[in-house]
Amino acid sequence: MNELVRQHTALDDSDLEWLHLLVSEWQLLSDLSFADLVLWVPTRDGTRYVSVAQMRPNTGPTSYQDDMVGHLVPRGRRPMLDAALDEGRIVREGDPEWREEVPVRVESIPVRREGRVLGVIARNTNLLTVRTPSRLELTYLQSASDLAQMIAAGSFPFPDQQVDMDASPRVGDGLIRLDVDGVVQYASPNALSAYHRLGLAADLVGHHLGRTTAELAPSRGPVDEALVKLASGWAPREFEIEAHDGVIQFRAIPLKPKGTRIGSLVLLRDVTELRRRERELITKDATIREIHHRVKNNLQTVAALLRLQARRIGSERGREALEEAVRRVGSIAIVHETLSQNLDERVEFDEIADRVLSMVAEISPGRVTGRRSGRFGILDAEVATPLSMVLTEILQNALEHGFGPGETGTVEVSAVRGGTTREARLLVTVQDDGVGLPQDFDPHRSGNLGLQIVRTLVEGELGGTFDMVPAPERGTRVILDIPVRAHK
Repeated sequence: MNELVRQHTALDDSDLEWLHLLVSEWQLLSDLSFADLVLWVPTRDGTRYVSVAQMRPNTGPTSYQDDMVGHLVPRGRRPMLDAALDEGRIVREGDPEWREEVPVRVESIPVRREGRVLGVIARNTNLLTVRTPSRLELTYLQSASDLAQMIAAGSFPFPDQQVDMDASPRVGDGLIRLDVDGVVQYASPNALSAYHRLGLAADLVGHHLGRTTAELAPSRGPVDEALVKLASGWAPREFEIEAHDGVIQFRAIPLKPKGTRIGSLVLLRDVTELRRRERELITKDATIREIHHRVKNNLQTVAALLRLQARRIGSERGREALEEAVRRVGSIAIVHETLSQNLDERVEFDEIADRVLSMVAEISPGRVTGRRSGRFGILDAEVATPLSMVLTEILQNALEHGFGPGETGTVEVSAVRGGTTREARLLVTVQDDGVGLPQDFDPHRSGNLGLQIVRTLVEGELGGTFDMVPAPERGTRVILDIPVRAHK
């Protein structure tokens, strides 16, 4: 819609924002009307109209099988659009149109903002299945008429209320029509069922909805007057009530077709099962985080025990082997610590890489400087855990074998994300400026335990590739190419 409005019309950004607000709400008008809606906006030169948005009803058959967005029609071809735009009134005159042997009633509703008509909504009703309307359908149509008049007057949608239509109750979920005093004139079967879930044993029609709702809601004191006003539809609000093991979501819409409130429309939905599942997910997430926290604590305990054991070993090689094991366990503990603080099984790996880099650099304090460039980004736990171990082994190998006693140098870790959404890849390079590789060295056949771990994890668990080559000027370069899942 942004592109069409800016390309073809003279509307400014505030007008466009109003149209976005309208389009976010007009599923309600479409469902109440049993009709398709098409939003037409006059072009910059005033000679044509461009259709910038379209909505089909969930409550009835569509009048348009094709997508109308982007169509241009000259002024004069559709007189009802011209009349609604020029006169600023709802136009219903004219006989039904025939489209592919289907009779369609067309109406035009001007879209007003701050006294100006920005465009026109063409409301198209498929008359093929018209029959004697029920009480529910009559209530829908009357409510649609009131909303249409509010759009034409510029009082709907409500500028101070942004509604998430994916989460808000819809017309078919449950509808209650109130008079000006908040007394129920009509309640749909779904709405009545929702109130029965709250504990209501009687009918709703003829009862004051606000007081009835406040009596059903759990309270330790007098009737909640704020809840009475909310449920009476005095202001556009969304709220929830939980009682008798039921949770009902409400949306109140004051009806002011001629500027004065004549009643309200209340949409409601039984979200009991939805909220129950959400609580289960929250409990599950908390349990998973607690498990990661305990695993991290256990790994740190294991590392501490290995460190104590290393101090008691007289053999230098044995002590070094246990210290390597401490760092391996520590790299896994870092991942679990990060996971214990997240809501999902994904981690921002840059922080983990920095911590692994600083942990391994403790082998040669002050001699070798470690730094990172690029971004690893967000990684799944099943990638982050083995990758942290791989990074630990490569860095440890670089510091131990790339630099002699007393030598200074640099080890740089760089990361680049690339590829497509389906085949995203992570290219990791670890490069040092140490002594370099021995002649005829083959990293794929080396018996070094650290390199064996790297090969096993990269090729077997991560499904990637691993190579170790001389750096262009001095030192060694290790290259990892790993498939990863793309995350926003």
